[in-house]
Amino acid sequence: MADEIRIYLEGGGNGKDGKAKMRRGFDAFFSDLKTAARGKRIRWQVIACGSRNNAFEDFNIALRQHPHAFNILLVDSEGPVQQPSPWAHLHQRDQWPSPAADDSHCHLMAQAMEAWIIADKNTVATYFGQNFHRGTLPANPNVEQIHKDDLEPALVSATKHTQKGRYHKIRHGADLIGRLDPAIVRRKAGYCDRLFLTIAAEID
Repeated sequence: MADEIRIYLEGGGNGKDGKAKMRRGFDAFFSDLKTAARGKRIRWQVIACGSRNNAFEDFNIALRQHPHAFNILLVDSEGPVQQPSPWAHLHQRDQWPSPAADDSHCHLMAQAMEAWIIADKNTVATYFGQNFHRGTLPANPNVEQIHKDDLEPALVSATKHTQKGRYHKIRHGADLIGRLDPAIVRRKAGYCDRLFLTIAAEID
């Protein structure tokens, strides 16, 4: 069992404020896992890294600098996952060399973070409130089958007449992630469920 769990996350943009918002959002989304880890005296940290390349670089640095931690890379798949492993997918898509870590350390938001948001439509509707057009969101219950290029535009279209304004990945997405029901997202996004199961197994 590791003495620490460190999640290196794609997202948050280039600024400190955006990264802090993304970190807080995912920290809230993982709150049950965080509580369970701390109950076993396992330290917990979510690190929002900005770009996917930065996330990969920071993760590889962590493998050297935090060898006793369970280091996790979490990035968008940016498309359908057709390879047998997440590392193979990222090697094919991003030409990233395979790091010194097995597949349990590599996790994907398929096909992007917005798929997890769309999975919990009730929370999104409540968050944006009046004039939110739920019917413009993709109806496919398997959100990982929704093409990456359709996710964010659907949220923008559904929210353009709301008081909060058009969906924005950092301004709204980071906040929304922290409000989602993980159980709902896990049922509709297999890679999200895989991440939760992997972390829970490491804690136990």
